[in-house]
Amino acid sequence: MSQPRKHLGGRVAVIGTGSRAAMYVRGIVERPESSIVAICEPNAVRAAYYKSLLQELGAPTVPVYKPDGFKEMLEKEKVETIVVTTIDATHDQYIIPALEAGVRVLTEKPMTTDVDKCRRILEAVERTGQHVTVTFNYRYNPVHEAVKRALAEGKIGKILSVHFEWMLDTVHGADYFRRWHRQKANSGGLMVHKSGHHFDLVNWWLDAQPETVAGMGKLAFYGDENGKRHGWAKDYVRARDASQAKGDPFALDLEGDETLKAIYADAEKEDGYHRDQNVFAPGIDIEDDMSLLVRYNNGATMSYHLTAYSPWEGYHVMFNGSLGRLELEVVESQFREIDDPQISGGQIHGRAPMPNPGGATIKVHRLWQKPEFIPVVMEHEAHGGGDRRMLSVLFGPLPGEQVDTGDASKQSADEKDGALALAVGLLANKSFESGEFHHVKDLGFPGL
Repeated sequence: MSQPRKHLGGRVAVIGTGSRAAMYVRGIVERPESSIVAICEPNAVRAAYYKSLLQELGAPTVPVYKPDGFKEMLEKEKVETIVVTTIDATHDQYIIPALEAGVRVLTEKPMTTDVDKCRRILEAVERTGQHVTVTFNYRYNPVHEAVKRALAEGKIGKILSVHFEWMLDTVHGADYFRRWHRQKANSGGLMVHKSGHHFDLVNWWLDAQPETVAGMGKLAFYGDENGKRHGWAKDYVRARDASQAKGDPFALDLEGDETLKAIYADAEKEDGYHRDQNVFAPGIDIEDDMSLLVRYNNGATMSYHLTAYSPWEGYHVMFNGSLGRLELEVVESQFREIDDPQISGGQIHGRAPMPNPGGATIKVHRLWQKPEFIPVVMEHEAHGGGDRRMLSVLFGPLPGEQVDTGDASKQSADEKDGALALAVGLLANKSFESGEFHHVKDLGFPGL
């Protein structure tokens, strides 16, 4: 159906119209070599919002298809590329038939959420000879690229071990417990959802593949029992129209954000989805505190910890090598105040900086030498500038700009990278249940 192109794009269909889709819609419309020709979305209100957004951006109106009309859409609209931004557990439903139709596939991370779906995607790749582009946007963050270069140049010699600590705060972290991510059936939990950032970064930084994973995880802060235990519980199901939600620092005001109101509050009548659920309500089955051990095929090991209820947001990564140590510290938000907006979408996924931004440092400390600080410029929006650079690489530069030629552009992620990142998250979940070490080879992923 499609011919090879230097970049993705051409005639593009957007699959799913939640908040993440806006970045792709804007990015594609801004590039004259590509155009959005269709939307696939079951919720008519959300689809109408995106049709209006296209109109505001000066783009032509497009048809909207329901999921059961997906294959018809590919053929009728002569789609060359799809961008998948649906609920993570449904990605495979669009990736596989698109591959079979010869359509280029770009999917949000994680590529999918369980072993069987991942295996089917990899089998479809082998069967069709097509590939899947996975949008690991943190690779394109210039701070992360600086780490990649320093390690590749051998500044600390052979990498022997990594310690990685990631803190999600009580705004960004809490948001996973308000929405569909709070059920593992939808998201695979934070180990799977965040595999598209954290575990892919380590795979990429080390230029290595994970082999063995063990971990422990728990729901320690959110959920009904923890809310009562720690004194944060409020008696409401969802915040909208709930008197108990007033004054709750964990409550999300859908009416207070124009975009959230349009794509969620106004769309509830279509599908009954509530975007502002109580983070201390029953029914949450994902973890908020997770620890892992991972061994890689180059002999390096990683200890990892994710906390989803921290008072500040950022991460520490320490690489220990045969010649010294590299330390990365990123502070995305130094603290939160109770009157800050209770959502991070505009800052993490959009164009606005997070409140109370911090900085980033990369320190290289070689044995018997004074430490060296690698100069970095930290951007405070859209995944540290990663989103903008990723769009430039995948869809081509904006008019008048040069394409980004950073380290990520030289090895954009495909289905193999998607599967290797996902493998760590899947095996972490398995280890949470079994208390045992588990091996990537036992997942039976073809081609790995």
